[in-house]
Amino acid sequence: MHPLSHADVRTAADRIAGHVRPVTIAPGDHGGASLALELMQHTGSFKARGALNFLLAHREAGTLPSAGVTIASGGNAGLACAWAARGQDVRATVFLPATAPKVKVDRLLDYGADVRLTGTEYAEALAACEEFAAETGALASHAYDHPLIAAGAGTLFEEIHDRMPGLDTIVVSVGGGGLVAGIATAARAHGVRVVAVEPENCRALHAALEAGRPVDVTVDSVAADSLGARRASAAALHAAGQDHVRSVLVPDAAIVRARLALWADRRLAVEHAAATAYAAVGEAYRPEPGERVCVVLCGSNTDPSDLVQGLTRT
Repeated sequence: MHPLSHADVRTAADRIAGHVRPVTIAPGDHGGASLALELMQHTGSFKARGALNFLLAHREAGTLPSAGVTIASGGNAGLACAWAARGQDVRATVFLPATAPKVKVDRLLDYGADVRLTGTEYAEALAACEEFAAETGALASHAYDHPLIAAGAGTLFEEIHDRMPGLDTIVVSVGGGGLVAGIATAARAHGVRVVAVEPENCRALHAALEAGRPVDVTVDSVAADSLGARRASAAALHAAGQDHVRSVLVPDAAIVRARLALWADRRLAVEHAAATAYAAVGEAYRPEPGERVCVVLCGSNTDPSDLVQGLTRT
């Protein structure tokens, strides 16, 4: 696979234009960070961009097999793959850990996907997916580690920058690294700083930067259903190793507080992965006075009942 380039992101933007929802930017309160409301995207997360770019590129190349497409996912990438496949009249088989939230499994079934629950971690679902692809000839997509997926994710930055031309810094949550690879690649072309945020106990990218290569990490976080990749992609490591990217960690307690604050202050029901980026601002990352910051709220596939309960308890 060739290194991801800004040209790849621009090609993806042209390819998916008109098929995804343009991101909405909510201004920050009292001069604070603005919010990119990508939780309003098709399927409830940014993953729709990469999934659609992947399928449309294969359709253009005539490489979509009759066995359809398959993917392993913590939930959001599977939803995006199933949504994109349904739109292209393609069969989708999605492998999830048995621990995946029921709300995501139910939505997958609504999209017409064949859902297979396997193991307790993403890595186990991925192994089953790879075996299925080898046996059936299905096209293997990936939750994050593919240039077409990362390029599609990077289109989000292009839209944000168009709406905030004076942007200084973008803050984004990191799991396996598809989103940060795409965003960091596009941001570098525009001279924008990237803050890559991970839970303290789901630190695949942070550990890779420390080691100088992708390494396996333990996965144990409230945000693990979306950010629980055991290993970051090489593309994410390459993108995050540039001088315009800063990697930071936040504790689970801060993620929970940030998620509740977004509900209490904005009535935004986000998943813990989205709250991870928000939790960093003012804590793990302190903007300079006058710095224009945008936080990506990347997903909304969550059960909001605990938000109401949590607000009642506070």
